[in-house]
Amino acid sequence: MARLPQLAVFDLDYTLWPFWVDTHVEPPFHKSRDGSVRDSNEKIIRLCPEVPNVLEHLHGLGVSIAAASRTSEIQGANQLLELFNLTQYFAHKEIYPGCKVTHFERLQQKSGIPYSEMIFFDDEKRNIIDVSKLGVTCIHVQSEMSLHTLTKGLETFAKS
Repeated sequence: MARLPQLAVFDLDYTLWPFWVDTHVEPPFHKSRDGSVRDSNEKIIRLCPEVPNVLEHLHGLGVSIAAASRTSEIQGANQLLELFNLTQYFAHKEIYPGCKVTHFERLQQKSGIPYSEMIFFDDEKRNIIDVSKLGVTCIHVQSEMSLHTLTKGLETFAKS
């Protein structure tokens, strides 16, 4: 069995969902009668399609999961994780504006997991550059989080 990370960390905007929660949608969010998640303008909001499978797969492998987001829409981001039934997967959440390095310092303190045992998925190159300096295996998410991206990321981690 290949070496697995102890902690998988995900950015939210343009990684788990295809928009910026602080600019492209209007909080507060809610679940409508048909089960869809909508913003305050009744616009339907969706996750990237494979995200539930990605989180379920990691969970099944026994890998802890965390969120690290720089959004200023803290309440909205947490609300979406709740409405999409994803909070069950997240052992830790660092959702607030600022540098991703701060998010990781706090994750490291809270979890006790060394940076070398973490993997991070993010769509923004600058975050990948900043966090990789800590010794975290960083995977640049090109379009959206998928099982393919997860598999490639875990292969990269196992070789590190």
